[in-house]
Amino acid sequence: MKLKNDVDRFMLLNKEQCYKAIRSHDFRFDGHFFFGVNATGIYCRPICTARPPKFENCRFFSNAAAAEAAGFRPCLRCRPEQAPGNTRSARITKITQKAMELIEEGFLNEAKVRGLSEKLGVTDRYLRRSFKTELGVSPIEFAQTQRLLLSKRLLTDTSLPITEIAFAAGFNSLRRFNVLFKHRYGLNPTNFRRTIIKQESVDSLIFDLSYQPPLEWQLLLNFLKEKSIPKSEEIYKGIYRRIVRQEQKGHDYIGWIKVEKVPDQSTLRITIDIKLAHVILLVLKHVKLLFDLTCSPGKIIEALGLLAENCPGLRVPGAFEGFEIAIQAILSQHVSIKEAQVLSQRFVNHFGAFYSTPFPELTHAFPNPERIARASIEEIYALKIPQIKAQAIILLAQAIVDKSLTLTPNADVSKTMERLRLLPNIDERSIQYIVMRSLSWPDAFPYNDKELIKALEISSPNIAQDLTKTWQPWRSYGAMYLWSKLMEKSQ
Repeated sequence: MKLKNDVDRFMLLNKEQCYKAIRSHDFRFDGHFFFGVNATGIYCRPICTARPPKFENCRFFSNAAAAEAAGFRPCLRCRPEQAPGNTRSARITKITQKAMELIEEGFLNEAKVRGLSEKLGVTDRYLRRSFKTELGVSPIEFAQTQRLLLSKRLLTDTSLPITEIAFAAGFNSLRRFNVLFKHRYGLNPTNFRRTIIKQESVDSLIFDLSYQPPLEWQLLLNFLKEKSIPKSEEIYKGIYRRIVRQEQKGHDYIGWIKVEKVPDQSTLRITIDIKLAHVILLVLKHVKLLFDLTCSPGKIIEALGLLAENCPGLRVPGAFEGFEIAIQAILSQHVSIKEAQVLSQRFVNHFGAFYSTPFPELTHAFPNPERIARASIEEIYALKIPQIKAQAIILLAQAIVDKSLTLTPNADVSKTMERLRLLPNIDERSIQYIVMRSLSWPDAFPYNDKELIKALEISSPNIAQDLTKTWQPWRSYGAMYLWSKLMEKSQ
């Protein structure tokens, strides 16, 4: 079949494979590609329940931005904005992947493409060419689609005023938002909102995020409960709740969220404090990271084999805040889980910001690096936290503040590990755990973790390194499976 234009070159799979996935509503391909229907001008997810179009009427795209650049509007039934997200792909280079992640965080809301390319260490021309080659759109087109899909979601799912929606989605002016929304979707935001039913809550916002099943929700909650920081986060009757602190444009936003699994659906429901309305983009991104919603379980199962056979949907939890995970790792060194939680609670009670929530056990936001960088060893030691841990905590915070250390998913893993090793009193087990969760690195493995060595039924870390080579690049998932087995035995 002759390609209709250059955009068709950027589909992730061949057309026949894509069409088979559409016909069977195959959830394994959700988030991997979208298809446009020439007769309607609408694009959908492969799991859309609408009647499949004829093959010759379909166009296939690797991302939503390419579909919209080709003139298609998002489907109101399957809602492309709720797709699992940009899964890691061998067809996308690391530079483009990092650029996509930064754009999704809102980087281009405040900077130009040149600033993005400088941050990534490449030329402006190289970045534009890589986007066109790999995604079929420019960085600006990709960013505009992210903003529009978020604004569409806010119009559909919330009662926020349209002006607030425009700025929350990353537009710098209401006029620009109105013009672009109407150009892409055929209606201005006010008329679009009249076509849908919105939620009536005035103190919270509710969003659904999709994932590729299966998902071992209870095992994931068990792990998070064991690693939870008292007063800042909790697991209650199958629901994850926490206080969130997000910084944007020099302003701290604090509020609460809760996350629960929707029964009989491949969806998590997130309820967000209205006070976080201006940083919804960041909150949703961190929820996706925390619950590893862009994971493709099939790849993991294939790599881990028998280890993953009994619970194929286990995820590697990321982080809401990388600094928080690093502090938790330091406090957990050489003590029991219960002792670590006691230390964490003292730390948060003293340094964290109090915030009133509907949940009695949630009272404090985790402190930011700036506050801890100003602390003294004596101040932390007074909390009955050992001096060597106090020193490590302060130096870690100072490294983040002076930007010599970055604990985010777009950071360079090797450089991050090198920088962490230069800090005193942070062992290799903690370093592996930090990059696993703070950087969402899928190939970390704490080889000297006594529990993992015990679970593998071996005698030394060197044997563990050899034994887990076949799991690459998914060793983080292997570690999670082993930890989950140990937790099950201890219960």
